[in-house]
Amino acid sequence: MARFDMTGTQFGEMAGADSAEALFELGLIYATGRNCEPDIISAHKWFNIAAFRGYEAAKMQREELAGEMSREQIAAAQRAAREWLTTH
Repeated sequence: MARFDMTGTQFGEMAGADSAEALFELGLIYATGRNCEPDIISAHKWFNIAAFRGYEAAKMQREELAGEMSREQIAAAQRAAREWLTTH
């Protein structure tokens, strides 16, 4: 799983925007590897958070992505989403 410091980056601003659409966009960035290495766990995490915030398209993308992931990867993404939600 790719990890990097989001402080001071456009990604950090997007995550801090508290916009379900911005969070969905983060999922797309990680899923496609746009401006970063592709990371399906992070993509699932952001789709999950956007879906939690009511963004319908995120639910579909999350389910599609989950079809390509192992149970362990899905569990890691869900843990990451819970951790993020408890701190933001």
